[in-house]
Amino acid sequence: MNDSTLPPELDERTGQSTRAAETAAQQAEPAAGQTPMPRRHRWPLALAGVAAALLLAGIVPRLYASAALTQQTQAQSALSVAVITPRAAPAVNELLLPGAVTPFAEASIYARTSGYLAHWTSDIGAHVKSGQTLAIIDAPELDAQLRQARADEATAQANYDYAKTTAQRWQEMLKTQSVAQQDADAKTNDMEARRAMLASAQANVAHLAELVSYEKITAPFDGVITARNVDVGALVTAGGTPGTGGMSGELFHIQQTGVLRVFVDVPQNDAPYVMPDTGVYLTAQQYPGRHIAARVARSTGSIDPASRTMRVEVDVDNGDGALLPGAYTQVHLALQSATPALDLPVSALLFRASGVTVAVVDGNGRTALKTVQIGRDFGTHVEITTGLAATDRVIDTPGDSLTAGQAVQIVPAARG
Repeated sequence: MNDSTLPPELDERTGQSTRAAETAAQQAEPAAGQTPMPRRHRWPLALAGVAAALLLAGIVPRLYASAALTQQTQAQSALSVAVITPRAAPAVNELLLPGAVTPFAEASIYARTSGYLAHWTSDIGAHVKSGQTLAIIDAPELDAQLRQARADEATAQANYDYAKTTAQRWQEMLKTQSVAQQDADAKTNDMEARRAMLASAQANVAHLAELVSYEKITAPFDGVITARNVDVGALVTAGGTPGTGGMSGELFHIQQTGVLRVFVDVPQNDAPYVMPDTGVYLTAQQYPGRHIAARVARSTGSIDPASRTMRVEVDVDNGDGALLPGAYTQVHLALQSATPALDLPVSALLFRASGVTVAVVDGNGRTALKTVQIGRDFGTHVEITTGLAATDRVIDTPGDSLTAGQAVQIVPAARG
């Protein structure tokens, strides 16, 4: 009996048992020319050969099973792992952040003159130009005060002219010693007093004229009227304190929508890569597949200690009115790195007390643990800035119980 599939030690033992049985059979049979062995002597030898054969048939399978079990145990003692090789991280990474669309400028318009609203000319949704009249306030008392102030100004002007002429005459007479110096100085001082009274009257007229000009409520800039909170006949007061009886509060609300602002909060790790020339575009749910061009206008240049983010303003030209103020949008920032490092899937990371760690397989088929530093976050992948070489064989999806120096067996990675 000789099985080529048996281990060497079993094969040798099987051969020895077979040779022993053959020797016993040969001894039981007489050689040529010899006297046959008596029958009573041949039976014990035959029984011994049969016993040896039966013993061999029972022991050999057990020995074979024991050897196979030993080999299987040794093979299973080495942990099977799949390894990956780090790849170069992309130089440009797209960062997706939520943003809220806000108007480039907006203002609440209140009355600066008290009176009754005579009529309004612009309603919500109206596109208005800077300086365009939105409403007119009727304030007859103020108009009367202005007329009175102008009359007082005319009186002050006449008094000043008379005092000026008198002072000039007295100065001429003083040259010929026709009047006393004191009387000439008194006339000059009277002229200066009349001049001051004229200036006061002129200032009062200017003040009242400015208040009268506020009877016309105008747009401060080009924009769209988004609220009208007053109607004809309503009493409005200067300042228009909201919530006070008899006062209408905010009359109009206007927003500048030709250019819109979008504010985003960039995480601390990505903040250094945001520059004025960083590529950016917007996407909105109501326009699937459309990329709305935008630009990075400015940033705070500092990290908010509460959120660990940097506020960045993105401006977008909205001449076609596609975006509406207050809408939700997604901001796509193309962050470019001058020195991209290595890239690994997050499934290869171990989080230990010493920090973020990856497990690698050395040349002897044993594990080694390396502490690494994470750079940019790509979602399912991360950038490894330090602690890893491009030629390392990194274990993908290592177990939490994995230790350094553990024997492993590399198997092909499963394809998803």
